[in-house]
Amino acid sequence: MQADVLTKMILPSSLFLIMLGIGMTLRLSNFKNIFNYPKAIIVGLIGQLILLPLIAFILALIFRLPAELAVGLIIISLAPGGATSNMFTYLFEGDISLSISLTLLTSLITPFTIPLIASLSMIYFMSSNTEFELSIVKTMLQLLVISVIPIVLGMFVLSCLPLVAKKIENVLKWFSIFFLFLIIGLIVMKNFANMADFFAQAGAATLVLNIVVLISGYQIANWAKLNSKQSTAIGFEVGIQNGTLALVVSGTLIGNNTMMIPAVTYSLLMFITGAIFGYLIKKNNRKKTEACTV
Repeated sequence: MQADVLTKMILPSSLFLIMLGIGMTLRLSNFKNIFNYPKAIIVGLIGQLILLPLIAFILALIFRLPAELAVGLIIISLAPGGATSNMFTYLFEGDISLSISLTLLTSLITPFTIPLIASLSMIYFMSSNTEFELSIVKTMLQLLVISVIPIVLGMFVLSCLPLVAKKIENVLKWFSIFFLFLIIGLIVMKNFANMADFFAQAGAATLVLNIVVLISGYQIANWAKLNSKQSTAIGFEVGIQNGTLALVVSGTLIGNNTMMIPAVTYSLLMFITGAIFGYLIKKNNRKKTEACTV
């Protein structure tokens, strides 16, 4: 399979279907829910939109990543949560309504923040010594078409054909995970000769980033005195990213295969770290509940 087929057709099409599936889980009531717990929403947005990219930037400097990998690390940190973060929140007894609301908001905001911050990171890390450019306005429009429009379309289908939407959404939920692994597999095959080197350079940084932001997201929610379910949801929203979107930005919109590597390593590692994190949080929450009932 040619790389241009992957980056120009398969990745954008997959992202469109994934965002369509997210839209089919959303109702207008989700917008109302945002106003039911504004404190939790604000904390979640701060963690997702400010804390996460800041930590990624610091780690890129600490690990002295090559310029393209540093930009790739920033891009994966800019991606919103998605169906995977919602799934983890559900499995480990977090506030699923808050998780979905945060996914909705960040998915609507990031088409505007990703092009701007990614462009600034390219200027900082790569200076003028690059053939790759990122048109901010054009990228915003492209992300709106492949991420926001399918969400709106999915919500419309849910409101008009709820039974059909439920069946399609169940398929697309698993499709999003399957296709993420398939895309990662294709990228690994294409870059097989260099994967050991890429993992050596980006693997440690993405692993540390993932662990730090999972804990940080959960901890800032605790500091804000949110309940355990809300803290769990925010931890996953901050720590589990929409890897497919990051791959689209780096591979399709920018057209740099090396920038895709941090998204690949992060997307693989987050399933492992997310499961361990969820288990530990769930275990800790149950201990607290048992202590309160004694």
